[in-house]
Amino acid sequence: MPLLVSYSYKNILARKLTSTLTVFGIGLVVFVFCAVLMLSNGLGETLIATGEDDNAIVIRKASQTEVQSIIYRDVANAIKADAAIRKDPDGTPIVTSEILVLINQPKRGSNEPSNVPVRGVSEMSIRIRPAFELIEGRMWRPGTSEIIAGAKVAESFQGCGLGETVRFGMRDWTVVGIFETGGSGFESELWGDVDQLMDAFGRPVFSSLTMQLTSPDEFDSFKARLEGDPRYTAEVMREKEYYEEQSRFTTVFINAMGVTISIIFSLGAIVGAMITMYAAVANRTTEIGTLRALGFGRRSVLFAFLIESLMIALIGGAIGILGATFLRFVEVSTTNWNTFAELAFSFEISTEIVIYAFIFAVVMGFVGGFLPAVRAARFRIVNALRAK
Repeated sequence: MPLLVSYSYKNILARKLTSTLTVFGIGLVVFVFCAVLMLSNGLGETLIATGEDDNAIVIRKASQTEVQSIIYRDVANAIKADAAIRKDPDGTPIVTSEILVLINQPKRGSNEPSNVPVRGVSEMSIRIRPAFELIEGRMWRPGTSEIIAGAKVAESFQGCGLGETVRFGMRDWTVVGIFETGGSGFESELWGDVDQLMDAFGRPVFSSLTMQLTSPDEFDSFKARLEGDPRYTAEVMREKEYYEEQSRFTTVFINAMGVTISIIFSLGAIVGAMITMYAAVANRTTEIGTLRALGFGRRSVLFAFLIESLMIALIGGAIGILGATFLRFVEVSTTNWNTFAELAFSFEISTEIVIYAFIFAVVMGFVGGFLPAVRAARFRIVNALRAK
């Protein structure tokens, strides 16, 4: 086997042009394949990072998202009294009542409008999200038309930068601070005083309640208690699971579209590998006959050509993966089809993506090299040695 590997490697070096073209063809396909998976993974990681392990979120049953949900004040006050919610020493429950509304705002550069989430929050909202960090400016003053902007929305949308003014709810709102939340989806939102935003939007109800539980083990009983009470008509989810669910439709769409494109591209790469290997067989007919005459069997010749094709594919796969890793420095934004809000996120690579990419490359190399390898193995020694 080491002899066959050495033989295959030297033949790749002997045909630099055709081997290089095939390597880069496979590398391009693997690059596209990795990019799609990284895009999907980045979206999922951003939304999952939005939730905290100890937090639970309550929305109206069958609402699916906060934007569609309504929770009346009396219902919110009743839920806050539940024993499963963690409380401060003074008895204050660690829970926040929030609203979430979409506004239409033009993007920087393109001037194209898109939906921006505006979240009405309280001091408790910041407390239960420890990743929150104010990186520029200051917090809003309660009772004023001041807001703070997530770093990504401030960068991407007009009127959302520090010191700028954005108009919604029949009022002008001044951005007095920029915040980050560890790369989560909150960085694509505008935050302000919940009471002021409820008044501006004429919305006397909350969108959701988010709370810390006394223990993660309390979640199941808390969920059963609230969802079983007909007064609440509530749906309870772990915060991380809720935000993971928000990415499901968009992730499925990206994966389906990307895999389809990758398969189409892979057909071209497979044909290229097949042409390369058929040319190698045609140019080395006498060489194949010599190998057979020296005692190498049909199976050895088959393995030699398959190894050569797989080595080309693995080199191409490694190049494609290496190129895809640089996408980590690229940030993109798209509409989250669950909430119809603009969401900014980055490409994220993982060990699983690298493994899948190498498997994809190996499959292309095997399919592209199998038939030429079979042809080489079927040559008769006499006919092969007579070939010119």
